[in-house]
Amino acid sequence: MAKQARVPFLFVSAPAFQSMFYGMTAVKIRAFFKELRKAARKNGGAIGFIEEIDAIGGARGGLGMSPRPAGLSPMTVNNTLTEGSSGVVNELLIQMQSFDQPPFLQRFRERIIRWVDGYLPEGRSLNSGRPSYNNILLIAATNRAEALDPALLRPGRFDRRLYFDLPTKQGRRDLIDFFLTRKSHQEELDGDAARDRLAHDTFGYTPVMIEHLFDEALLVALRDGRRGMSLSDIYEAKLTEEVGLAQPAIYTDEERRAVATHEAGHATAAYLLGTTRRMEVLSIVKRRQSLGLLAHSETEERFTQSRSELEAMLAIALGGMAAEELFLGQSGTGPGADLALATQTAAAMVGSLGMAGSLISYEAVSEGAINNRNLVGRVLGLKETRDRVEELLHAQKERVTGALDANRDIVETLRDALLARDELVGEEIMVVIREALQRRSAPDGIKVVQVPRKPRPMPTATPVLPREPRLKAPAPAAANGANGRKVESPVIVDDEPATTPAPD
Repeated sequence: MAKQARVPFLFVSAPAFQSMFYGMTAVKIRAFFKELRKAARKNGGAIGFIEEIDAIGGARGGLGMSPRPAGLSPMTVNNTLTEGSSGVVNELLIQMQSFDQPPFLQRFRERIIRWVDGYLPEGRSLNSGRPSYNNILLIAATNRAEALDPALLRPGRFDRRLYFDLPTKQGRRDLIDFFLTRKSHQEELDGDAARDRLAHDTFGYTPVMIEHLFDEALLVALRDGRRGMSLSDIYEAKLTEEVGLAQPAIYTDEERRAVATHEAGHATAAYLLGTTRRMEVLSIVKRRQSLGLLAHSETEERFTQSRSELEAMLAIALGGMAAEELFLGQSGTGPGADLALATQTAAAMVGSLGMAGSLISYEAVSEGAINNRNLVGRVLGLKETRDRVEELLHAQKERVTGALDANRDIVETLRDALLARDELVGEEIMVVIREALQRRSAPDGIKVVQVPRKPRPMPTATPVLPREPRLKAPAPAAANGANGRKVESPVIVDDEPATTPAPD
């Protein structure tokens, strides 16, 4: 903007205004606006930018004790001391209203003229002139607009607010094209199909996250002795970033078979019941606290889900537990994370989305002294809604159990493939499922021989801090978002905990 307007651009970070000495913050604010007005007078205009303005523009309160409940008990009070920022916000407001303040010499001249006018007869006063207009555009940025003082957002101050949401699929495609022109890659990434697939699979990614993903993919390629990243390198980096680094772990034969059966149950349920889902990774490689995982996403970028799709999500989450009971006779500690995810989804259906017979939304309850925004806690706290959650979970458990029992061959084929290869990625999952269906349709007396595949090599650990797993589910905080839009990641990661959770 400054380049197009050919005016100076003055940048400052709001924390740079802060000082350990009382009153110096206001002095620094006055100095910044003084330089801004000076640049505008000299060049015919100027643009000022304040980064992270919430550091100095927070809502004014005062210095005092504010009782805040620490729990559900109204007798438990946590007294917190908050620092007031009235003086800083007041100084900021005054400076924003003083863009037309004349310079010192002009103010001195006007003061002399007013002194002379006091001795002149009425009607013969001298003309002091009009103050010059300073053409200034002030811009500020923050990720916490709700924490700003309301006076800063009134007309005449920051009266135009622009919200920058996460990029759409087309926006991500443009970002991918831009970043790949600056990073070494193989020819397969030059095709539109590969780039469209990446744009779809990076749903929920910010521009810097996409760039970081390519940087990590380049590291994967360099460790393998290649100078350009490939599509598989990008997905390996994506899995590492979202789930964690692969950790070599030695399972017992019984434990390895149980984990493979569990994950095969998830994959079979996703194939049979998740008609709008696309499986991306099926693995029994240990990552963080996960012994295995199934990652799957929507076949198309979507922002809403129907009741049948949410019920399918419940069935997929319970597929691992159902497979263990069918093939091993009992389930272990593996379904712990699955049950938590399924409970969150079912609680949102009951208490927020009106999909279980009641149209009451517990999201409408305001946060107060003895309640909070925990939708799951509100739903499970009442016997009626708790029973509805139980009904939803048990109904989908019976549904997925019947589906797996009728398709045991698919579960067994996926289980054997995982035992042999540890990890299946993308189309490899569907190839294994087609092999099971091909055996089912083969005529009697004809044996279908499959060529064994080489096990996938275990990725080597790198000193990169992994991010938390992305869970695709209508979480309570996002199930009733603005305009009904979902903001979760499209990838569902089924984490099987490595340890037994401690009882409450």
